[in-house]
Amino acid sequence: CTMNNYCELEEIVEAANIAISNLLPTKSRSLYDIALQSWCAEKNVQLYSENVLLAYFSENAKNYKSSTLWAQYSMVKSCSIIYDNIDISKFPKLIAFLKRTGDGYQAKKSKILTKSEIDRFLSSADDKEFLMIKGKITFVVGLILGIAGACRTDELVNLTVDDIEDVGSSLIVKFQTLRQRFHESFVVTDVGNMLELFRKYLSLRPPHVKHKRLFLYYKAGKCSSQPVGKNTMGKIPNVVASYLKLPDVACYTGHCLRRSSATLLADAGVDITTIKRHAGWKSTTVAEGYVENSIENKAKIANQVLVGTTTSAITKTVNVSESNIPSNINFKNCTN
Repeated sequence: CTMNNYCELEEIVEAANIAISNLLPTKSRSLYDIALQSWCAEKNVQLYSENVLLAYFSENAKNYKSSTLWAQYSMVKSCSIIYDNIDISKFPKLIAFLKRTGDGYQAKKSKILTKSEIDRFLSSADDKEFLMIKGKITFVVGLILGIAGACRTDELVNLTVDDIEDVGSSLIVKFQTLRQRFHESFVVTDVGNMLELFRKYLSLRPPHVKHKRLFLYYKAGKCSSQPVGKNTMGKIPNVVASYLKLPDVACYTGHCLRRSSATLLADAGVDITTIKRHAGWKSTTVAEGYVENSIENKAKIANQVLVGTTTSAITKTVNVSESNIPSNINFKNCTN
């Protein structure tokens, strides 16, 4: 090779290394460097074999839950393939160990809001005094959009006034999902007073606001220009649960809106494919994990088991005398 070719080769390798370093998010890359590489340096280990990773994860299992171990495994798997050309998914003993750590473990999930609880809260939103106390109207509108679109907290925070189109009979909401990085949309129909509440909230927006963020703070009887942050938006389910005096208020986290939306669809009899499409899930297992087995759903199952019907109503057989049937009506082969 000539000197020019060697220089070109160095440039290609450098460009390839830069491209590889950008394949993973900065956060995951730094965590990988700090956690696994530091541990290997302490143990004087240079080769990431199955036994090395078993020792690494067995130590972490003493301090972390099963869900955290699987998150670390996913991160190490991605980084090892990119940087070290090692696919740790082909390590059967490591997979078996991680599965064993999950025996008896039950992930802590946010509680959900049932349809009756949501309806109770929204009916209370008709009270003008309630809406104006500490900016509750922001929480009401956030609840409506969050439940209707199965939105994450970040997605609600990043909504702008340009993302929502009012077509009269409904609202068309377009937003960019955080995980899939593409634009998604959902519709809010004119059920109850939802559209009226949204329009009332939008009318409170000061004309001098320079940014287009949808959710603003409401203070001292006025709507300020300060946008609502992620922490405040994540308190929406907690505020609703507190107002309704529900038990275990602290268990209603920001993920409650997304779980409630999926559960409401499941309780309505919607198939899992529609639920996955609605919330943007690719995995059926993940989608099923978001659906809570609510009391309403258990009541439907009880009717199916005990009554033999899919509804709570019991079919009654009524004997009709032929003398009472008008001559222009003919009954044939009737079972009900």
